[in-house]
Amino acid sequence: MTDTVRLVSLATATPEHVIFQNQAAEASARLFAGRFEDFHHLARVFDSAGINKRHAARPLAWFDETHGWQDRMQAYGEVAGALFVEAATSAIRRADLSACDVDCIVTVSSTGFTTPSLDAQLARRMGFRTDIERVPVFGLGCAAGVSGFAVAARLASSRPGAVVLFVSIELCTLAFRLDELTRPNIIATALFGDGAAACVLRAGEGGLAEVESTGEHLFPDTLDIMGWKIDDGGFGIVLAQSLPPFAERELAPAVTAILARNGLELADIDRFICHPGGMKVLAAMESALSLTPGTLDHERGVLAEYGNMSSPTVLFVLERVIRAGLPERAAMIAMGPGFSASCVTLRRAA
Repeated sequence: MTDTVRLVSLATATPEHVIFQNQAAEASARLFAGRFEDFHHLARVFDSAGINKRHAARPLAWFDETHGWQDRMQAYGEVAGALFVEAATSAIRRADLSACDVDCIVTVSSTGFTTPSLDAQLARRMGFRTDIERVPVFGLGCAAGVSGFAVAARLASSRPGAVVLFVSIELCTLAFRLDELTRPNIIATALFGDGAAACVLRAGEGGLAEVESTGEHLFPDTLDIMGWKIDDGGFGIVLAQSLPPFAERELAPAVTAILARNGLELADIDRFICHPGGMKVLAAMESALSLTPGTLDHERGVLAEYGNMSSPTVLFVLERVIRAGLPERAAMIAMGPGFSASCVTLRRAA
């Protein structure tokens, strides 16, 4: 048996509630226009974000009310648990396995938490073995779809034949704040949605793709670019206006360094699979990576249909790229709090 780690299967899931962009814009105007002087200027983001709709953990009316930690985390536990089961069950079935075959679970999420972690709470329902290893990861934000995938791949590589389940779940909409009269909060109402994705990885033969390399880059003195501020009301978004120019300036050197550590160059990549943080960020990434404008078409398609779901979004893009035909070599890239960049290269399965 080869020690090469393979992506065996991939599945995605979304909550039942759908919010169309015009509905989000109308609700935001109703809730903020009379209280935030610059609202009408910022409201243009609803038209320029490139988003038609997104899925949400709660119906639109829920966001008209003030919610504290208890409401938010109760909703998180309920909906994130359901999405975990749906995405993980689908990924396991697509791998022609059962839950009792899973040896390790890596779960990433930065939009809510439970203790015990979701994997423990759902172990009996899923049918996991009692000796399963659990690796819940919090705080990687948008980058976690790639970073968590890389962690799962390294665990699979260290134990050839072991089945590693990777689950990414984010309920970004639960962080919506009525009391935050700030530019980042208004922009967030136009961008973020909820979703989950799950992958099965195992060292062996076959699968959808071969995991070739992984790597990360942490940028010094960039803590203010993206993250959460946490207070009695819940999470409050930190989102700097400088992100698109930062990505355009810094992404290529970081990815170049990651690839070089694995004996690769930018020219070796046939298709970049990027986390679609927003339209401006995608344009900045295309510029940074010397791609023709519009190249990241699947990214724009996912953004339009689902919004920015944070960590699972890049896996929704990967699903579309695989469906369209994975090229000889692709690189998944995501940027997130830290500020950081993560990269995983994939080879087409033989």
